[in-house]
Amino acid sequence: MARVTGIGGVFFRARDTAALGQWYEQHLGIPGFWSQDAGMTIFAPFKADTDYFPADRQWMINLRVDDLDALLNTLHAAGIVIETRPDEWDTPETGRFARIHDPEGNPIELWEPPK
Repeated sequence: MARVTGIGGVFFRARDTAALGQWYEQHLGIPGFWSQDAGMTIFAPFKADTDYFPADRQWMINLRVDDLDALLNTLHAAGIVIETRPDEWDTPETGRFARIHDPEGNPIELWEPPK
C-alpha cells in the first residue's frame, strides 16, 4: 500500500506574507524551503475544546529544536514573549517545551526532544 512519507509543507494564511516569512527566517532559521533534520513528527488531532493551544486557533505548529535554552535566549533578546511551564511541560519522557507566537498571533510550540 502507498503511504505518506513525511510532511511536505505547512501552509497558512497571513496578512503580510513577506514580513511573516522574514520573521520565521530571522528568529527561527526557517527559510521558505528547507530540508529538515530527520526525527519524530507527531500528527495529532486534538479535541475541539482543548486548552492545549488558543481556542481561536485551529492549529499550532510544533518545531523540533536542538538547543531550547540557546534559542529561548535569542528570542528573549529579540523581545519575543516566551511562555514556559517547566512543571507541566518538561518531562524526561517527552522532552522540554516552550511557546511563542508569531507576529500574526499564530501559536508556535518549540520542542527539544529527550536526549
